[in-house]
Amino acid sequence: MEQRLTRREFLILSGGGLAAARVLGPEALFAQTTTIRQGFQTNIWGMPTYYLLRSGALEKRGLKFEEFAVSSGNLTMQQMVARQVDLGTYAGQSFVIGHDKGGLVAIAQIEKVGKTARVMARKELKITKVADLKGLKIGNQVGSSTGNTFVDIIAPRAGLKKEDYQEIKMDVNEMVAAAAAKAIDAFVTVDPYCTIAEAEGIATTVVSLYDYDPMPVFMAATPEFVEKNPQVVVEYLRAWLDVGKDFKQNPAKVADVIYGFFTSKGYKMSRETFSKAMANVEVDVGFPGDVRPYLQQIAEGLFKEKKIGAIPDWNKALRPQFMEKARG
Repeated sequence: MEQRLTRREFLILSGGGLAAARVLGPEALFAQTTTIRQGFQTNIWGMPTYYLLRSGALEKRGLKFEEFAVSSGNLTMQQMVARQVDLGTYAGQSFVIGHDKGGLVAIAQIEKVGKTARVMARKELKITKVADLKGLKIGNQVGSSTGNTFVDIIAPRAGLKKEDYQEIKMDVNEMVAAAAAKAIDAFVTVDPYCTIAEAEGIATTVVSLYDYDPMPVFMAATPEFVEKNPQVVVEYLRAWLDVGKDFKQNPAKVADVIYGFFTSKGYKMSRETFSKAMANVEVDVGFPGDVRPYLQQIAEGLFKEKKIGAIPDWNKALRPQFMEKARG
């Protein structure tokens, strides 16, 4: 039996879309009329999302999007709290803060990036221990997941208090140049900047953040977006599952797209350097069962530091049902 369209649906589809609605059904209609506002960060953590946007996977599922690029995931989180963006990726610390400040929800885990993030120091300083950063100027993207991990976990474990070093607020993409100019002594950054700094002899690794945290990166959404567009979210995650296969089965294609992004921004980076950086990103799209205890530990630390007002209700904050439907 043919489905009847509402007046609104008919008006939207007039001019050639009516037949498509009959074939695809009303769920596809809503996918076609919703524009996803996708945030992503321009360091290597955001490159799986950048590839998603360039892969054609969204268009194949009838999804339209606008992209909002920023230097760090915590800025995407802030955009989402302000309801300027619908979807975006960031690590656990930023997600828990985003849920506390704006009710943001997690719909998937996209990747693990602990191997991409490091504490680095200028090469000539020959620093090999975090404790040796005492009294130095340290570049840090304040409020980011990497920044919070350094301030709340790495430095204290090495016996450093905040007053023991000078924190210089800057974006991760500014740090290598600042170190080269000797404006800072050390910095907390992510790939490809870490690998570029080592390849150019500017800085060496003091410690990898992976030693403290594997740093899973979550795809978060505003609660209004998932409530109004549940089928769009499912189709969106199906596109992600397609992209996840590309990362595993066609890495050369993925590498070409992402390498092109960085070279287009003026970064002088050999393919070898890029490959080393990209190898540190572990893309595995899904919703693992260990997400909840991992985030609980993070939330307890943030609550103790008074960075959030309460431990989240994980039944509200975590929405694995969308990934289950996408896989089904």
